[in-house]
Amino acid sequence: METLFTQFAGMGLALLGAALAAGLAGIGSAKGVGIVGEAASGLVAEDPSKFGQTILLQALPGTQGLYGLLIAFLVLLKVGLIGGADVVVTPEVGAYIFCACIPIAIVGYFSAIAQGRAAAGGVNIIAKRPEELSKAMVYAAMVETYAVLALLVSFLTLNGIQL
Repeated sequence: METLFTQFAGMGLALLGAALAAGLAGIGSAKGVGIVGEAASGLVAEDPSKFGQTILLQALPGTQGLYGLLIAFLVLLKVGLIGGADVVVTPEVGAYIFCACIPIAIVGYFSAIAQGRAAAGGVNIIAKRPEELSKAMVYAAMVETYAVLALLVSFLTLNGIQL
């Protein structure tokens, strides 16, 4: 039984990390995009000409889900599930890969929701001053900085793990 655990525990930990990276960042993005969508739909119901401006703001919180998905794909490549490489993932390496996925999983989740709230505030700016779209986007984009930093940490850590 110990051999079976040793053989599959590393792969399981690595895949759990990939699932959390894609899953949590994706859930955060879905929530963030939904928050903006709720705010935007009220404005567009009053003034349909503002749809183009609001859709730009609504797209912003979706990037964290893409970052999580990118890390998940990199994990799948590293462990050989994509690309067909014959890789043995020890429990230690699986734990390293799992830990490499945590930054984008956690920061992706929370920053997407925060970005959704900031972008929903931007919808309020557009409601009163549509010419200020760029300012509304800057407020929401500032939150993106932390998602990009988490992506960078996950990416660099993952690339530093030797199999």
